[in-house]
Amino acid sequence: MHGTLTTANGVAFLRTPDAAFAGLEGFDWPVSEMTFEGLRLSYIDAGPRDGPVALLMHGMPTWSFLNRRIIARLVAAGWRCIAADHIGFGRSDKPVDDGWYSIARHTAAHRALIEMLDLRGITLFCQDWGGPIGLAQAAGMPERFARLVIMNTWLHHEGYDYTPALRRWNAQWKPDGLFGQNVPERLSLGWFMMVALGHMEAKDLYALVQSGTYPTLSPAGEAARRGYDAPFEGLGRAGHAGPRRFPLSLPFDNPEGGNAAAQQGHFDALLGWTKPIHFIWGGQDDVFTEAWGRAWAGHYPQATFDLLPDAGHFLQDTHGEAIADLFFARIAG
Repeated sequence: MHGTLTTANGVAFLRTPDAAFAGLEGFDWPVSEMTFEGLRLSYIDAGPRDGPVALLMHGMPTWSFLNRRIIARLVAAGWRCIAADHIGFGRSDKPVDDGWYSIARHTAAHRALIEMLDLRGITLFCQDWGGPIGLAQAAGMPERFARLVIMNTWLHHEGYDYTPALRRWNAQWKPDGLFGQNVPERLSLGWFMMVALGHMEAKDLYALVQSGTYPTLSPAGEAARRGYDAPFEGLGRAGHAGPRRFPLSLPFDNPEGGNAAAQQGHFDALLGWTKPIHFIWGGQDDVFTEAWGRAWAGHYPQATFDLLPDAGHFLQDTHGEAIADLFFARIAG
């Protein structure tokens, strides 16, 4: 199965065939789309249209599938959930030119979606790159947002201390790095996620790269791997430009591509945020540490901070139900 190379507005892109997404476990909501710069931006719009609005943002190397467990809980409670796939991810189109991608462009795409749907009273759920892209919306359009839920992410600002784990992640995506050399030819993003989600150990990943031998996963692990691999099935290296650019857009390495100056502005603007703000943090994350999450929350007298001690970086997948339960408890309190 292979995507078809198409051109729109002078931009060459691949589109993953719909069949790649058939039968994904726990992710069967209707799919909607809008056009941004001639490209398809795909999104889930689930739940009652008159319910309170949740905007759920994903990062790298995931897509809206990451938030499926939170969406299920929110929809069951009467919420309207909007979860888009950044261009280059999920069901959205995938420009093959690495230079197309920037954090400013991802930010503009999500702003266009919010404005098209005229979303108001938004509760933002953000993690990883969903933080800089999603929090930019709250900083720029605070009147549309009612509440922030921040999970294992950051906003670049003067004095921010990038962890060794994040610097390694950046280095691994350089052309001579582990992922830069081996994704997708010997290592799919779904197999990377199996380590991140605890379905296999890091040593198994390195063995996979060396030998091309794939370990047997549990049924739950295989279902998750298929979900994270689906967006890139058959697309080859050209179809992975979006995932490749996120780690190479970290502001310490690429200030312009990472929208560093704008992120500083958003961080400063949100220091004046007086509406509810809830931090829910995975305690096993060495990329965005508990200490950083607590320090960030400390800027807000109204903030709450809930720690999931055994959760890692991708806590929406492993602890989605717990996140929803913590959220409901906080807004009921």
